[in-house]
Amino acid sequence: MLTFHFPDDHQHDHGYQQHDHHPNRIGRRSLLKAGGIGLGGILLGACGSTTTSIASKTTVPAAPATSNAPVATIAETTTAALPASTLARTSVAQATATTSASSPSLLAGFDAFAESVKVLAEGDYWLVESNGMPAHNLMVGITNWQQQVPVPQPYTGSNAWKIPRRPVLADAPISAKSGLFRGAIALAVNGVPIFNALNNRGEDSFLIGELDQWGGHCGRADDYHYHVAPLHLQSAVGPSRPIAYALDGFALYGETEPDGSPVGPLDQLNGHTDASGVYHYHGTKVYPYINGGMRGKVTVKDEQIDPQAATKPFRPAGAPLRGAAITGFASPTKNSYELDFTVSGAPAHIAYQISGSSVVFTFTDASGLSRTETYAR
Repeated sequence: MLTFHFPDDHQHDHGYQQHDHHPNRIGRRSLLKAGGIGLGGILLGACGSTTTSIASKTTVPAAPATSNAPVATIAETTTAALPASTLARTSVAQATATTSASSPSLLAGFDAFAESVKVLAEGDYWLVESNGMPAHNLMVGITNWQQQVPVPQPYTGSNAWKIPRRPVLADAPISAKSGLFRGAIALAVNGVPIFNALNNRGEDSFLIGELDQWGGHCGRADDYHYHVAPLHLQSAVGPSRPIAYALDGFALYGETEPDGSPVGPLDQLNGHTDASGVYHYHGTKVYPYINGGMRGKVTVKDEQIDPQAATKPFRPAGAPLRGAAITGFASPTKNSYELDFTVSGAPAHIAYQISGSSVVFTFTDASGLSRTETYAR
């Protein structure tokens, strides 16, 4: 029987803000024995496809399908994205009309995901609400895993992501090579945070097998996020719209300029200024993949950009599971998830159901033995 083991070495601790609430656990035991961490690269091309629904399980080596969903208009975003309680505040369309002509509209791109991402303007910020769970599949292809699984996060209300409405270039840009190892540095237009391409040990997360086929994985709060540019979102938003926004407020486009032309020379932060004098970043398939730091003015506190949305875990953080590889993930019903993986070739399975503030996990090892754990947050 395989058992969980939580070693102290090689923790993937992003160190981003979490609510100071200790999850309660019932019946926690070990499931899988730790061996060596399976290091493996993920093909860069895999990050450039796809918005497959997580309702259908994906297994290696199947390639994810590309979404052909229509892009919503800005007018549709204004009415569909905002709950009635927020309509009294400045509407998205109104905010766009008052945005400086020299600043990119932060609506662009988010309108393609109006069903799951809510955007409104309040003061100096755009507030972006989501649960951090993308429509594409997750986790498949990870070979360097810390036993974290994706769960929805409460990025809403006062904990919404905040993006400056009128970004300003900084006199002294901040490089992500030497800082910003905690928390997010950008937000994808599907509501998924983007972290530094380097993990907290200074390693390229992509190159050491920590990321799935879509460029993401889960942090210590079971929060899903990207570490490389979500280039697969280009097919949903089109070349004229950003695929993400850095937390300094500047847009991040895909592999072409907004007019569809080839990308010109980029600076060390993966950005440049367009013909109209507006700065923006680009996603690339080589390091730094995303914005390589902050070209715009930001406030940094506790080694991360402030303000920063907080995660809320159900359970204690996991640890490296040596020899593990994730082979499948699915959401058969709402708030119900299944993850398939192998440990040194032996198959194992995790199923979990979220209900309000609690979650029930069922772990099944290679011998078919199962156990259940319940957590509350």
